[in-house]
Amino acid sequence: MIADSHAHLDMEQFEADREAVVARAVARGVALIITIGTGKPQHTSVQRTLEIAETYRNVRAGIGVHPHDASSADEGYLQELAVLARHPGVVLWGEIGLDYHYNHSPGDIQRRLFRRQLQLAGELNLPVCIHCRDAWDDLECIVREESSSSGRARGILHSFTGTRREAETFAALGFLISFSGMITFKNAAAIREAAQALRLDQVLVETDCPYLAPVPHRGRRNEPAFVVDVARGLAQAMGVSYEDLARETLLNLRRLIGEDDNYRASAPASAQL
Repeated sequence: MIADSHAHLDMEQFEADREAVVARAVARGVALIITIGTGKPQHTSVQRTLEIAETYRNVRAGIGVHPHDASSADEGYLQELAVLARHPGVVLWGEIGLDYHYNHSPGDIQRRLFRRQLQLAGELNLPVCIHCRDAWDDLECIVREESSSSGRARGILHSFTGTRREAETFAALGFLISFSGMITFKNAAAIREAAQALRLDQVLVETDCPYLAPVPHRGRRNEPAFVVDVARGLAQAMGVSYEDLARETLLNLRRLIGEDDNYRASAPASAQL
């Protein structure tokens, strides 16, 4: 059994066959999927994400404002998300963070929103899912400052693209480092080197679907079933067996979100995954 710690099942790429996508994941042993609603007031991603978490027994939700959309979110909207985050299917706040690669929102607004969302997650006792592109120094500074003032932040560095030093730094801060299909790409030697610095209790795997399909699925729409191929790539990079990596990453995610095998035992028997 294995977990996909980061998917986007609400996206239009899955509208035609979402049920079949989930069934294929189950068939490959995917026991847990976290689907992420990217909070933007003009979109329905969060609402769709909550509906999906309600529909499929082993799908959980994360909600939060992506750094790309930082300019569109005010305190009133964050408070709306804080109410929605009390939904029983929501297990983390995110994805949040900083992205200086695309800079769809100004850096100062991204930093202010990231800090505020860390605070809200702390108030709600939710782990966070963090997105980072080309902003590692500022990210580390804010996480350290907020951990000092509001209690230690905990969560996931999703679709990790940093260096060995950054992997070690955030693992030491208590974050799980999640690897996507990029771990299987030929040009991803630096990501594989970062993975080699980590222990099994410090890592997760994800698809970030519908993006970043791993080898041997490059060029196709990504989906949760392909997390098995991500895990095989990470296991090879870390020099461990696939079976050990699959088991430990599932345990790591369950431990982070605070659930056991009896979670949502009352879900309808007809619910899939």
